[in-house]
Amino acid sequence: MKPILYLEGASGISGDMTVAALLDLGASREALERALRSLSVEGLSWKISRKRSYGLAGCDFEVTDTGAHGHGHEHGHGHGPHAHTHRHLADIEALIDRGEMTEGARALAKTIFRIVAEAEAKAHGCPAGEVHFHEVGAVDSIADIVGAAVLADDLDLGGCAVTGLSEGSGTVLCQHGELPVPVPAVLNIAQAYGIPLRITDVRGERVTPTGIAVAAALRTASALPEAFTVRRVGIGLGKRDFGGPNILRAMLLEAAADPERIYVLEANIDDATGEMMGFAMEQLLAGGARDVHFVPCYMKKNRPGQLLRVVTDGAHLAAMEETIFRTTTTIGLRKLPVERTCMAREMREVRLPVGTVRVKRCAFGSLVRYYPEYESVRRAADAAGVDFRTVYEAARREAERG
Repeated sequence: MKPILYLEGASGISGDMTVAALLDLGASREALERALRSLSVEGLSWKISRKRSYGLAGCDFEVTDTGAHGHGHEHGHGHGPHAHTHRHLADIEALIDRGEMTEGARALAKTIFRIVAEAEAKAHGCPAGEVHFHEVGAVDSIADIVGAAVLADDLDLGGCAVTGLSEGSGTVLCQHGELPVPVPAVLNIAQAYGIPLRITDVRGERVTPTGIAVAAALRTASALPEAFTVRRVGIGLGKRDFGGPNILRAMLLEAAADPERIYVLEANIDDATGEMMGFAMEQLLAGGARDVHFVPCYMKKNRPGQLLRVVTDGAHLAAMEETIFRTTTTIGLRKLPVERTCMAREMREVRLPVGTVRVKRCAFGSLVRYYPEYESVRRAADAAGVDFRTVYEAARREAERG
């Protein structure tokens, strides 16, 4: 089962902290460095090391711009009033296109940049394509965004939970002068993607546009699984001194299923072919769904459609959501936590003249029923040349005799 990434955000988030945390989780350093080298950006250099922030050990990812337009700018929470080469979104995307990375990482990197571009465009009142990337187009931010995309892709995640991010207060000095915290781009991304911000008394910027853009692009869940085990913990260190640990904790989680707690996922679909819906069902069942079915329905404008309904447990919830979006045309779904009552079940085997058949014994109080297992009955019936119903009834009677 693919792990769920949890970006804790208790101390905020920045691009370099995210890269460092993902490296600390075990994502491929080789893939990161191969991608960054392939960008062929003048002046791009970086260093990966182990350091401490107020006694807590973690990974530090430090990028410096030593090119003609750079000033050796270190980052990690906050902008600096540095002059960088101005790039537009098209320039950034061309840069990413020539990089050596998977198509998944390439698409994710472009998504992150578009999120920032749209937020900056809203702040400045211009189209996203006309935004001059100052800090965001700088060498360090390019490295952070491409690095985060490559590393997240390498971890092969089943989802990402971001429950909220802790932001500072006061003002910060950036390319456009002194701005209030949260800066406009951060606020716009938080609004557009519904990411909760917790304002703290810490003076300064704890959430950067790059950091929250990465979180927005990765986020698939706003809450943690009800129960989970932690596979790994990664700690990425920030550069600013806020008077306490400046860290981003990232965790790889495995959801632990409550056997009596399940979820029903629903989506109304009226623009998918029958072949597409059939494929979606196959993928959902293969991915661990408890049940999948379609209910004919009429939708807006009297269009005939299908209600897709999936029953799953908490451990497979994120994977089911991803599969629905990947294999169907829906752009939204409903998620309903439900409780169930089950008969106590156990599997038994009975011996018949045609062979051994598996039978499920189900009990609820004094009520007991026996259900021969389909595949087991079918194999025995095919091997003996007997019809299915004869073998089924014989297995049920034999099980009842006990």
